[in-house]
Amino acid sequence: MTFPVLADTVVAHGASASVLAYIPSPPRGVWYLGPIPIRAYALCIIAGIIAAIWLGERRWTARGGRPGSVMDVAMFAVPFGLVGGRLYHVATDWEKYFGDGGHPMNAFKVWEGGLGIWGAVLLGGIGAWIGCRFYKIPLPAFGDAIAPGVLLAQAIGRLGNYFNQELYGRRTDLPWGLEIFQRFDADGRLDMMNGVSNGVVDHSMIVQPTFLYELLWNLIGVALLLYVDKRFRIGHGRLFALYVAIYCFGRFWVELLRDDDATHIFGLRVNTYTSTIVFVCAIAYFLLATRGREQPADLQPRPDRPWPWQLGALRAAGASAAAAPESDAAPSESGPADAETPDTEADSDPAEPADPKPDTADGDDNAVADPAAAAVESVPDETTESAEPADAGKN
Repeated sequence: MTFPVLADTVVAHGASASVLAYIPSPPRGVWYLGPIPIRAYALCIIAGIIAAIWLGERRWTARGGRPGSVMDVAMFAVPFGLVGGRLYHVATDWEKYFGDGGHPMNAFKVWEGGLGIWGAVLLGGIGAWIGCRFYKIPLPAFGDAIAPGVLLAQAIGRLGNYFNQELYGRRTDLPWGLEIFQRFDADGRLDMMNGVSNGVVDHSMIVQPTFLYELLWNLIGVALLLYVDKRFRIGHGRLFALYVAIYCFGRFWVELLRDDDATHIFGLRVNTYTSTIVFVCAIAYFLLATRGREQPADLQPRPDRPWPWQLGALRAAGASAAAAPESDAAPSESGPADAETPDTEADSDPAEPADPKPDTADGDDNAVADPAAAAVESVPDETTESAEPADAGKN
């Protein structure tokens, strides 16, 4: 078939040609190992956590932090983040669980999806703060180290939404539209979460793949964070603030495309407002926080690390950290002069008996200039340092 004929076919049968390019949904999102369900959503969340810890650990140690600190703090941050994500989801979609026809106990079924990133970051941040306080390491520097990894984890987690057929957008006829399959259980009843697709495509359910948009945006954000951090050496929590701003910017536009169930305020989804407010706060912190990056010594555990509300102590700690590089540079500038001083003093007073082993080159010069004086000086050396005849022979 020639290209002109192919083009005419696409124009004449645009709908059929578009169907061939649609993104199919997975036929199922759960498999069973005997009676144990293996859910793709859970696997994606676990993979994201592992990736975040791995990348965060590499970045933390590269900055001079103690190895293993990211894993230690993650023991606090991850459980807090999971709880916070679920609480935010239930709070913003409460009608699903507590409204008419809702089942309150379903609020505990985390495996069915529904983790709000805002609550996960907020409560996960509190957990990280507790962990940092426990291990005596600075939270802002820790946040900068893990920021790209957290965004990478969010990108991986979006694959779980793909398997659950959730977080999709409005109907579309774009070639990359997402097919939403109906899934049924073994008895033939509709079960979109645990069932299996029969392969029949309902063309009224071709939607915007907003999960994919956000996944790609998050990956772009990871690359941008790594580049900015390497190029400008950002610290003091500003890179974490930049991560929050990048995510919120993309999430705002994705929310405008979504059409799944959500709470609306004045016609807009609640996450649209959340994205805007958090974005403004993140930009404000990025612009107002301390410039530069912490020194490796600042990342080490310190028992006297101030609490966040101890503003005076925090300012004093920041001032001492800023003065540390200057004080470290001062000895290096005066070091060579100080090292030369003892040698100069010893050369200016050759009769000083404090040095039992004078410089050989100086001794040779004195022997050439005044052999008689050298012979006289060798007498006391032989009497007072008889225990070292080899040195006396040199003189």
